[in-house]
Amino acid sequence: MGLPALEFSDCYLDSPLFRERLKSHELELDKTNKFIKELIKDGKALIQALKSLSSAKRKFADSLNDFKFQCIGDAETDDEICIAKSLQEFAAVLQNLEDERTRMIENASDVLIMPLERFRKEQISAAKEAKKKYDKETEKYCAVLEKHLSLSAKKKESHLHEADNQVDHVRQHFYEVSLEYVFKVQEVQERKMFDFVEPVRPTVCFLLNLFWSSEISKYKTTLKITRNRFESTRSEVESLMRKMKENPHEHKSVSQHTMEGYLFVLEKRSFVSTWVKYYCTYHREPKKFTMVLFDPKSGGKTGEEESFILKSCTRRKTESIEKRFCFDVEAVDRPGMITMQALSEEDRRLWMEAMDGREPVGLAQLDVTGFNVMKKFIYAVETRGIDEQGLYRIVGVSSKVQKLLSLAMDPKTCADVELDNPEWEIKTITSAIKHYLRMLPAPLMTYQYQRSFIKAAKMDNPEARVTEIHALVHRLPEKNRQMLELLMKHLANVASHHQFNLMTIANLGVVFGPTLLRPQEETVAAIMELKFQNIVVEILIEHHEKIFRDVPNSSGSSTNMQLNLSRRRSTQNKAPSCSERPLTLFHTPTHSQKGELATAPSPTSPRSPSWPMFSAPSSPQPISSASSDSSPVGSVITGRKARALYACKAEHDSELSFIAGTVFENTGSGS
Repeated sequence: MGLPALEFSDCYLDSPLFRERLKSHELELDKTNKFIKELIKDGKALIQALKSLSSAKRKFADSLNDFKFQCIGDAETDDEICIAKSLQEFAAVLQNLEDERTRMIENASDVLIMPLERFRKEQISAAKEAKKKYDKETEKYCAVLEKHLSLSAKKKESHLHEADNQVDHVRQHFYEVSLEYVFKVQEVQERKMFDFVEPVRPTVCFLLNLFWSSEISKYKTTLKITRNRFESTRSEVESLMRKMKENPHEHKSVSQHTMEGYLFVLEKRSFVSTWVKYYCTYHREPKKFTMVLFDPKSGGKTGEEESFILKSCTRRKTESIEKRFCFDVEAVDRPGMITMQALSEEDRRLWMEAMDGREPVGLAQLDVTGFNVMKKFIYAVETRGIDEQGLYRIVGVSSKVQKLLSLAMDPKTCADVELDNPEWEIKTITSAIKHYLRMLPAPLMTYQYQRSFIKAAKMDNPEARVTEIHALVHRLPEKNRQMLELLMKHLANVASHHQFNLMTIANLGVVFGPTLLRPQEETVAAIMELKFQNIVVEILIEHHEKIFRDVPNSSGSSTNMQLNLSRRRSTQNKAPSCSERPLTLFHTPTHSQKGELATAPSPTSPRSPSWPMFSAPSSPQPISSASSDSSPVGSVITGRKARALYACKAEHDSELSFIAGTVFENTGSGS
């Protein structure tokens, strides 16, 4: 098996798996370094042996050259002359060969020894120096981070802000050193293929006395191709490294985990509480949380993995704990809360989003404080920055938003918050408004009427949509309706300045739809209905004066007549659908049920086609679990099947509504 690839993006996670891969490369480099040292030693011994061999061959050639044949008689035959000259010819050939050997020996140091030593010193030694620097920066970063996270949350904001900047600087430098080290390690591994092999090839050819050089000539071509490929690849890898240094957040690692990284866990050991560093991973689908004790400074695991199934995750209030960036998790299979500390405010936000974390109970409520804060924020936006481009779309810094909300909603500090202060940017204030609405225990337009608002947005008749939403708004709890009115008047004012801030009614619908009408459960149906959430908000903004000023008609008969007529026209203009069923779907109403038919149908009527679906619209009682506000798809279904189910369901509901409305009209006119 070859060495595992080292991804630049893994430098930012610095996970145990990344450290293990890096260690395997380091071991291979140590092995290569030792091998080259032995090869250099053996090469020098070989050169010395070749010098001795050459000297012996020259002496042997001199002996052959000096020997003279003596023949019997006063004249030599041609054969005798040839034999006498043969010894001189042998000696000359040997001398020529040794001349070549001498030149090779003289160049052996330049051809074999020096390139190998240069590769070991320039490449492997450089990688070792990079490792020393990397280990030093690892130790420095871990020390600074631990010191930073031990700071009390009660320290002055200026002091904490300075400490945050210092840690960010050290962290960024550590990442850059890590990138450079990974780049160097992999470069050396690639260079081995030619910088190490190329010096050996001519030496081998010489040792074979040039007889077999043609047999290994193909390797020379291969080495040249490999070098050219390396140079091309190296430039691309180096370019990627520079991009990651400049914009690390744009090149995040694609992980198999929903979230992973280092967290400090509060543990009680021998009656003493201590914070222990773990590398943690979380999978959203099975809600499995895994953590392993790991020390990056030593680069090894120091404990076994621990896993549990997550039950809940809640942000820890700043005033409830000395440390910053903390949150509590609750496990299904173990008692008590586990308090964890993230590496920064942004890191905590990412962990909480991954684990569907919630804000602490009681932080945001529809009370006097909440109304005062919202009015104060809205006034600041309308007087300071209503013309700012991307209003409500451009988000503020999370830490500043959290700080503003905590100060504004704390009775002790709310009076001291001056929104005219340049410290509070408009994007910080608008993000605080959105964050406050998300922090409410339930969405502003309630889980109870969420499905009813979506159904209203699906109506074919635009006037009927407005009428239905008008009626639903006045069914909301009083405080919810008042806060919604305050917000919609403000958003209408924002939209009126769209030529400057570029925030049209449609854009505002996209921003606020998921916040005001978020579903209680994340299902495929809920995802498919995001666009209808936006439409509801658009209608509320565009018709806010009528919706919040006028009380809807309590009888609701005219509204429902319009709905039924629009449904009838819509149905008559299209071919019969596959969802149509015979009227025998509806059982014959009993005498008591006929009495119920005398009332107008409720906008929040159940989808069931049975007669009791018609009830008085003025009834404020909560809708039961069988009402239309319950999700039509209880479990998450993905892919093409989910979309088909969604389309078929919507079409079927439309048909049933029309049939029910027609029967209702006939029964009502008969009575």
